[in-house]
Amino acid sequence: MKRFWNWLKNEETGQRDLWLEGPIAEESWFGDEVTPAIFKEELNSGKGPIRLHINSPGGDCVAASMIYTMLMDYPGDVTVQIDGMAASAASVIAMAGSLVSMSPTSIMMVHNPLTVAFGDAAEMQKAISLLDEVKESIINAYQIKTGMSRADLGKLMDEETWMNARKAKELGFCDEVLYEDHARQKAESSFSYARKTAAACLVNRVMESVPKQPEEEPPAEENRVSAADAEARLLRSKYL
Repeated sequence: MKRFWNWLKNEETGQRDLWLEGPIAEESWFGDEVTPAIFKEELNSGKGPIRLHINSPGGDCVAASMIYTMLMDYPGDVTVQIDGMAASAASVIAMAGSLVSMSPTSIMMVHNPLTVAFGDAAEMQKAISLLDEVKESIINAYQIKTGMSRADLGKLMDEETWMNARKAKELGFCDEVLYEDHARQKAESSFSYARKTAAACLVNRVMESVPKQPEEEPPAEENRVSAADAEARLLRSKYL
């Protein structure tokens, strides 16, 4: 079976990295789906903090709910990093991160749950009620992470909202945009250096423009009195 993960462990920090890619499903049909059973086995195969890299179009809501709960219950620190896409059910899993980071080129999508129904009007009504409850359960995860109102979250789902990293951060779906802080610090450092250089150049130019005071000329040779002459004059003055 082709598995969806790729564990790497940082020997210094003890952090494990997991790449979660592909559709989310209760069972694996093609060998590359993310299933709760396989995920649980891998999640509990080690200890310590983990970083979960996500690039998934989503999938089954129930399977995503199980994985979300596993991550919320995990005793170690969970960091979620969205490298490509966290859409639909994958966005629910992303909400389990104590810290959610997004690549500046990544994207997140939230929408209403979907299903296939067959039967009479009564069966259709049951399907509608089921979808309403599933939507409320998804909103629970979004609200815990973002702090937004249920009405606003419901509207985002109704409109099938796609969010780039900055928009997701603005709404609270992620905590940081990767590399932005580093780029900002680099820019500020460069600006600070340029400002200091400009100030130094300005001081040098001001100093150059100040007229120089003429140096005092040393006394002429004939006006100088040696120590011996001064002592002889002093002796003569005593006997006058």
